[in-house]
Amino acid sequence: MRRRVGLLAAALTAAGALAPAAAQAHGIAGSTDLPIPEWMFAWAAAIVLIASFVALGVLWPRPRLEQPRLRRLLTIPPGVRTLCGLVGVALYGAVLYAAFAGTEVPTANLAPTAVYVAFWVGVPVASVLLGDVFALFSPWRALYRWIAGAARRLHPSLDAAPMAYPARLGRWPAALGLVAFAWVELAYVDKDVPATLGLLALAYGVVQILGMSVFGERTWSERADAFGVWFNLCSRISIWETRGRELCVRPPLSGLPRLDPLPGTVAVLAALIGSTTFDGASNGVLWVDAAPWLQDRFAGLGASLTLANELASTVGLALAIAAVAGFYELGIRGMRSVDPRRDAGELARAFVHTLVPIAFAYALAHYFSLLVFQGQALIYLASDPLGTGANLLGTANTQVNYTLISPTAIWYVQVAALVAGHVAGLVLAHDRALAAFPDDRRAAVRSQYWMLTVMVGFTCLGLWLLSAVNA
Repeated sequence: MRRRVGLLAAALTAAGALAPAAAQAHGIAGSTDLPIPEWMFAWAAAIVLIASFVALGVLWPRPRLEQPRLRRLLTIPPGVRTLCGLVGVALYGAVLYAAFAGTEVPTANLAPTAVYVAFWVGVPVASVLLGDVFALFSPWRALYRWIAGAARRLHPSLDAAPMAYPARLGRWPAALGLVAFAWVELAYVDKDVPATLGLLALAYGVVQILGMSVFGERTWSERADAFGVWFNLCSRISIWETRGRELCVRPPLSGLPRLDPLPGTVAVLAALIGSTTFDGASNGVLWVDAAPWLQDRFAGLGASLTLANELASTVGLALAIAAVAGFYELGIRGMRSVDPRRDAGELARAFVHTLVPIAFAYALAHYFSLLVFQGQALIYLASDPLGTGANLLGTANTQVNYTLISPTAIWYVQVAALVAGHVAGLVLAHDRALAAFPDDRRAAVRSQYWMLTVMVGFTCLGLWLLSAVNA
């Protein structure tokens, strides 16, 4: 067994070094300021993952995260949910108002920065640090509760039980919603137009309220609300958990093994990782070479230049998502070789929660500098949300401080996020393998050779993307 681990370690370490080395020609912003070459980061990341794998096999002999012990801290006051809902609705309303009534200049309007930076990047970080905060602040959940309450008071007959949510749908609506948002962000030419963004945000809110009215608030939010599902997945990494009105503390990551592996969950994670992958790759040489060829093909079919560009990006996004799903499927097929009696679909669902830290790590690594720098724009946009020259809070003249963090520090944070996310994925996979193979610990460890391959592969891909983005 030791010999196999050693051979596998050598192969994976070599792979970890080669993938970023191929991207080295692209360059890294501030690379001349780095204390060590980029390829050393790849070696270090691969070694950390392999060392973690070996340590888990020796020091983690039984499942520890499947049934964690919760420690109750306090009871949440009854008015907190209402207050948080008011805040969420007020922020949602402010973004919509700015989108429709404000300037058409995206950088001077609150809406684009609020959606793409504060909401899409900031809320996942807050969820990992603070727990499922979005469940408290979700504007459409609050609006639904208010509308449903008013309807019941006016017509008690409307207080009917919700319809049963079709089991086969699972989280597929959320997966489709995440793909749609990724398409708007990465392919749609008018993604930054405030009025268009406001219309999309309004339509999304209406769909959520209608869905909750049919299938119930909690069921719809936890299965079909694309953002509610993603933010809840992130919150499962945190140490905080609420049960009713009880706030509890749990071990880190222990919320993920209890994730219900509904149909479409793999698609949700593939969409998240794949869209971030395409966002990073679209800034690299590979896509710069491929995009014009695709655009020419679509233009030859009669598409306008704008439509050809959107269609090319759509193809790239779809291929990136498919590649991530295929890579995960490869790892699952490899695990099945340990015990061919296991169903591949069953294994894919059993281990899907291991992709959550990777999805978050990709998002944090890719968008960290955006959050740090463009997030500062919220300070002056809050004073002048419409871009009319107002100074409501006295901060309209605040400037973005681009020296707040150095390029070298950003690179360290990005690499640390990638490595930590993949180590967390290894921990979760090892813990689940011990539960899946309770009578054969050696089989549990062998089954994770392929998962280690997946983790190192995703790490190499992440480092390559960082090189491409920072080129």
